[in-house]
Amino acid sequence: MSAVEAEKKVEDEESKVEKGGELLFCGGTSWDIIGRRKGSVEGNLVSPTRLRPLVSVDIRFVASGCASCHCVALDVEGRCYTWGRNEKGQLGHGDKIQRDRPTVVSELSKYKVVSAGAGRSHTVVVTEDGHSLSFGWNKHGQLGSGSVRNEIESSPVRCLLSDVKNTACGGDFTVWLSFAEGASILTAGLPQYGQLGHGTDNEYNTKDSSVRLAYEAQPRPRAIAALAGETIVKVACGTNHTVAVDSNGYVYTWGFGGYGRLGHREQKDEWAPRRVDVFQRNNVLPPDAVISAGSVNSACTAGGGQLYMWGKIKSTGDDWMYPKPLMDLSGWNLRCMDSGNMHHFVGADNSCISWGHAQYGELGYGPTGQKSSAVPKKVDILEGMHVINVACGMGHSMVIVDRTNVSDQLDQLDIYDGKAAGEGSDELENEPPAAKQTSKKGGAKASDNSKKRKKSKDSSDSEDEDDSDGEDDNDNYSDDLVNGQTNHRNKRGGKASGGGRGKGAQKASMGRGRGRPPSANKSSQPTQVKTGKRGRPRKS
Repeated sequence: MSAVEAEKKVEDEESKVEKGGELLFCGGTSWDIIGRRKGSVEGNLVSPTRLRPLVSVDIRFVASGCASCHCVALDVEGRCYTWGRNEKGQLGHGDKIQRDRPTVVSELSKYKVVSAGAGRSHTVVVTEDGHSLSFGWNKHGQLGSGSVRNEIESSPVRCLLSDVKNTACGGDFTVWLSFAEGASILTAGLPQYGQLGHGTDNEYNTKDSSVRLAYEAQPRPRAIAALAGETIVKVACGTNHTVAVDSNGYVYTWGFGGYGRLGHREQKDEWAPRRVDVFQRNNVLPPDAVISAGSVNSACTAGGGQLYMWGKIKSTGDDWMYPKPLMDLSGWNLRCMDSGNMHHFVGADNSCISWGHAQYGELGYGPTGQKSSAVPKKVDILEGMHVINVACGMGHSMVIVDRTNVSDQLDQLDIYDGKAAGEGSDELENEPPAAKQTSKKGGAKASDNSKKRKKSKDSSDSEDEDDSDGEDDNDNYSDDLVNGQTNHRNKRGGKASGGGRGKGAQKASMGRGRGRPPSANKSSQPTQVKTGKRGRPRKS
């Protein structure tokens, strides 16, 4: 295909995207629990489902992040809808109340929003006139507002840059692509692992006498000097790493190197962009290439549309230390792809394909289908539909399908109502299944659902968030509304007395022992009983 044809194809694709379609959602809807504890959780939508507030709304773009428990959708008019977890104001509605239903961000109504990204607890949007606004958690400066004075911004604030064309968010950092000459890519936020690409991780000791390390927040978007001579055209972020493509089709990665997710045949962290040697010479990326970054892996399509992946691809087996072709998808025309915590969604030809390790029905295989799949597998209920865009988050997936010729198929799909903001009937609604579950699993878990929910708040945010930041995260969750009664002291005290062991024990009690050292699992039984007894009066 000539370069001209390729460009034309990209333009056609964009005009198609502009058209918009129906948003379908699958995965977990218990936003306050997802990623915080294992075991069955109620309210999972295991088949692609329509969302009542968005039925017949023309949605053209969806965003979530591999560490995000919230969602963003943009319609063709440029309205921005958000829903999900909101403990840090990441939905932009000026409060910290969880939303089950997609809700328009009213403070963005004067803008036409064209692109968005979602981090663990923050959201960034880009407007048609090249401005960027952000909201949510700002402890590390990830909002790019130039200040960390307010740790939480629950309403949109302006990012300190202009001429923005796109954005992507890692767990606690943000990347912007700009039209500016010599500054086509800028970053802000947490510099740990070198994930901002500036050649440093800005690490320092909290006190001279202390061994505790912290990372200097970077609240002002700064251009990556190493890429000043290149024009970056595509970017995708994992929780702690970034994949970028320049106008020549070269691929660069930087940030956390664990499991080979950077594709450099080693697990070293890269503090500045490093070119991936597989995609050079005859194998540079075409203009219509698709790129994606999961929490522990990366992917892109190269020559001939062949999908390559690298990093931790399956929950068992060897990691791929450099990009290898995924032969299962050879011959498919991949138009869009996104990766969640450990799952992937692809729109190709007139099919939708998903695979990976899933817990909440996020692969969309339906009530009778398998829960996880090691190999790419069609989502049968969407067969024959043209997928416009996909997004994967922590335990959920979103797909936009073109309504042309498939209205009958869409009419057969379930419609999810969700609860209105502030109804707070989450606990009540889920009580009967919870009771059933406790009787099965025995007396150790015989506290009611709301207590379990509080306990799960104390356990870690997500399995692969054991970095130093996780501690700060837990302290800050005490500000949330769902769990308003829990005070700072309980939380901090619990953490000090239990340390890592307590966390392991809680995980084990919820079936969360995976990946822990055997000693932690063994000691979990007695510890679990103790924490149960000791914890109950404190938390009532």
